[in-house]
Amino acid sequence: MSSIHTAHPADLPTTEPLDFLVVAPHPDDAELGMGGTIMKMVEKGMRVGILDLTSGEPTPYGSETIRQRETESATRILNVCWRGNAGLPNRSLEATLENRELLASYFRVLRPRWIFAPYWEDAHPDHLAATQLTEAARFWAKLSKTQMPGERFHPERIYYYYCIHLRLAISPNWIMNISEQWERKLAAIGCYESQFIEGRPSEKPTLMDRFRDDAAYWGKLINRNYGEPFATKEPLALDSLQDLL
Repeated sequence: MSSIHTAHPADLPTTEPLDFLVVAPHPDDAELGMGGTIMKMVEKGMRVGILDLTSGEPTPYGSETIRQRETESATRILNVCWRGNAGLPNRSLEATLENRELLASYFRVLRPRWIFAPYWEDAHPDHLAATQLTEAARFWAKLSKTQMPGERFHPERIYYYYCIHLRLAISPNWIMNISEQWERKLAAIGCYESQFIEGRPSEKPTLMDRFRDDAAYWGKLINRNYGEPFATKEPLALDSLQDLL
């Protein structure tokens, strides 16, 4: 897939329900926070979607056209079955009732089993608003007697990925092994040249080096090469200890 859907949820074509939907404040957040996990789950046959809430613009070296082109390139690498943009304002994203209804409408139409949202503690107001919207919209999506499109629906779980602007000593609930996906994740991040390469210092370590160091740290904690951390507010369930690495 290379096109980014910008239609209102009511105008989206009917598709098979998603296994999970990643809600991202801006294009590139999904790639940074859980690009390896996205690719790994796609490889396992899961239907994965990404909903960017804003265009991410303005930024110093980007533009609407540049960011859309970069997002399309990254999306081809991720190979997800659906990606959309809600068209909400960058830098002033708010958890309003109107935005809540819009996001809940996406949930009702796309019908993802699981939702992934940004971690709930951050310095970036857009990220905080995105998480507040996601949690509220999950509840609203199941409401009856409403003008929202689609049938009432309640995603089973919300999980949280880390793409944060604070130097937190985080303690994730689990870490996904992305050793086999790491190089392609880095390639997907590298598609966003306007954000991570243009105007950045060239001396080592570069920003891309930092991304590798972070992934290697999480991989080391699970005795793997590279990893991605995740959090949950609700307990995880296991059918067998064989599910643990």
